[in-house]
Amino acid sequence: MPLVAVVMGSKSDREALKPTLDILTKLGIEHEVSVISAHRNPDKARQYGLDARGRGIEVIIAAAGGAAHLPGVLASWTTLPVIGVPLAAGELKGVDALYSIVQMPAGIPVAAVAIGSAGAKNAAYLAAEILGLKHEKIRKAYEKYRAELQGEKP
Repeated sequence: MPLVAVVMGSKSDREALKPTLDILTKLGIEHEVSVISAHRNPDKARQYGLDARGRGIEVIIAAAGGAAHLPGVLASWTTLPVIGVPLAAGELKGVDALYSIVQMPAGIPVAAVAIGSAGAKNAAYLAAEILGLKHEKIRKAYEKYRAELQGEKP
């Protein structure tokens, strides 16, 4: 059963989220991938947010470029943690998406990571940290990764 939902606004965003998916897989975190546009299909986004917890999802990673409404829209329909990944799209190269994600009104938080590849990777690592509070196997996999970063043997 997937613990993490990785949601993108368009099929064309999949390549930008490949690092997220690779890291989740490497850490042994079951996940699902969905394409849901907050603009083109707001009813689907609403239902997805409402149903996520009931399907066993514990963290949502939502990526979007431009106005980047998807993370905030999903957060408005769930109390699960939502991690927003701003994608480098358009003339502003993701700065607009970053501002959209970090400027959520008080009361409906969305965690924000860096624009681009670093953010895609950090979204997976942040999800692992959150899940590691409850799931020992994920915590140990993440601790092993961190030890390897420091050149230690796990």
